Amino acid sequence: MDFVPGSHAQRAHTCSMIGEEGVGDRRTVWVMLIGAHVDNADPAAEAKDRDADVLQFFLGDPQSWKAPTVTEVDTGGVPFFVHSPYVINVASTNNKIRIPSRKILHQHAQAAAAFGAQGLIVHGGHVAKGEDPSVGIENWVKALERMELPLPILIENTAGGEFAMTRRFDSLARLWDAIGHHEQLGFCLDTCHAHAGGEALVDVVDRVKAITGRIDLVHANDSRDAFDSGADRHANVGEGQIDVDTLVAVVRAAGSPAVVETPREGQAADIKLLKSRLR
Repeated sequence: MDFVPGSHAQRAHTCSMIGEEGVGDRRTVWVMLIGAHVDNADPAAEAKDRDADVLQFFLGDPQSWKAPTVTEVDTGGVPFFVHSPYVINVASTNNKIRIPSRKILHQHAQAAAAFGAQGLIVHGGHVAKGEDPSVGIENWVKALERMELPLPILIENTAGGEFAMTRRFDSLARLWDAIGHHEQLGFCLDTCHAHAGGEALVDVVDRVKAITGRIDLVHANDSRDAFDSGADRHANVGEGQIDVDTLVAVVRAAGSPAVVETPREGQAADIKLLKSRLR
């Protein structure tokens, strides 16, 4: 069954259930998708190694301005998302950053769609100190007007930067008021980023949905740093500063696929823990 961002964001399995009289009854059991960000060399093997239901990976160097370098993707049938390069800053007022950002965002969107990705995640970006944030919002408006999007673009909240478009939710609200009508626009909620960015996780899903109307993907990350630290440093689930019960509650409330972007050696345990608590 194909996953459609913005819908139930879950996978349906049909199985036989035995009724009171022993008659097989075909029913649908809904299972939340839990997975991980993995290396793009062999996603299928990575999924099997971690028992991942969903994957996320890059299509090139995340710190490069180059076009995607991955030419073939095999996930073994596991649905997947693509994360765009970190260098992208569509909001920037600097032409030498903004224009290349639009270009490689479009290139990665085209490649991700061609490979069958469910969506492309991109950070909200920022303006420089002393600049008007409304200019960054306008730059996002122009980028989406000029770009043909072949798949959903999921804007992600970020952890740091006082002039970021999506660190504080009041800024996110202003951005969404301007671009949220776009039919190919979605949202990715990162729990580490929200915590480090100064947004409480207790009611974060309700507050995000009040702004965006949707959460298409959760990055279920613990945080190595304290609340409102502005530091983007992920920890394995239960090994950081975020209460495990709170993190699990966020994933449950969001009702969307979740991937851990945690240290590689602990990802299988992270997925196992989340599945044990959510199923």
